[in-house]
Amino acid sequence: MILKSLSILNYKNIADAELQFSDKVNCFIGQNGEGKTNLLDAIYFLSCCKSSGNPIDSQCIRHGEEFFVLQGHYQKEDAEELDIFCGMKKGVKKSFKRDKKEYKRLSDHIGLIPIVLISPADQELILGGSEERRRFMDMVISQYDRVYLNALLRYQKALQQRNAILKMEGDIDLDMLSLWENVMAENGELIYQCRKAFIQDFTPIFQDFYQQISQDKENVTLTYTSHGDRGPLLATIQNGREKDRVMGFSLHGVHKDDLVMQIGDYSIKREGSQGQNKTYLIALKMAQFDFLKRTGNKTTPLLLLDDIFDKLDSSRVEQIVRLVASDNFGQIFITDTNRDHLDSILQKIGEEHSLFSVENGFITKRI
Repeated sequence: MILKSLSILNYKNIADAELQFSDKVNCFIGQNGEGKTNLLDAIYFLSCCKSSGNPIDSQCIRHGEEFFVLQGHYQKEDAEELDIFCGMKKGVKKSFKRDKKEYKRLSDHIGLIPIVLISPADQELILGGSEERRRFMDMVISQYDRVYLNALLRYQKALQQRNAILKMEGDIDLDMLSLWENVMAENGELIYQCRKAFIQDFTPIFQDFYQQISQDKENVTLTYTSHGDRGPLLATIQNGREKDRVMGFSLHGVHKDDLVMQIGDYSIKREGSQGQNKTYLIALKMAQFDFLKRTGNKTTPLLLLDDIFDKLDSSRVEQIVRLVASDNFGQIFITDTNRDHLDSILQKIGEEHSLFSVENGFITKRI
């Protein structure tokens, strides 16, 4: 997939931008806080129907304005043209359109334009709670498996309903509780099996990328843990009713799944250096790219690299540049604060490219 052009109006600190992109490498230079990350986030929004860092859509509207508009013109591998529109007005549900036709469900758009974002915020995968690691699995699998995405939406709805019943004062409707537990169990079993199969296939790809970037300096593992490992999910959920009633929410189910991330025999969170942690995260995301390219509609994802080279030694930076310069990767968007750094990267990649300056939300193409 290639993003040929992008139009932005009132998105975060970007008031107005009309951009034409290179099919291979696009670099954005500017100091921190000028809008580089917001530009990449606009691209991400058009793929995933949401911001990468803010779940509240209205907060993406530029200060003092009432709406934002994003429009992207894409070219698929078979040369078919594709136009995606997103509009959001305060107090009104956002609108998403493909070739001027509005989606009935936003979930129908997920996976059409596969995308991988590597950014400093990825550190939450290691440092944050289990919800961050579940979100990572869900984002990857949902981009190539529509059945999984629909099961996830049904599970989340059932979980919300069960929690609402658990919070009720006095006697509760056991029949209604059982109904939502069955919905949770049925969809949870599918989610569990999909996540388990995904991690089994994904881990060797991730380990290979880590070895390439680190040049075989460390061994890493990724292990999936779930209440589904205990046996039938329905029994696990129902056995926890009494405690769940006391707590007022559901303590068991696939919404408690996690990924155990290790370097050697130790937790990467406890033992990893800054460079090792960053290598771990970049390897995860590059494996995500490779996995998405092999699955789903066999479309090469867009790759967004947001200020990723900080805290990495020169040998690891060189290995990453070598990887993204290979034929395995398609269109790439890179941000950095250092022009000399970007020039060095572009020289090593040796591909067609476009270079832009970003200052106070204004984006200018440079020669």
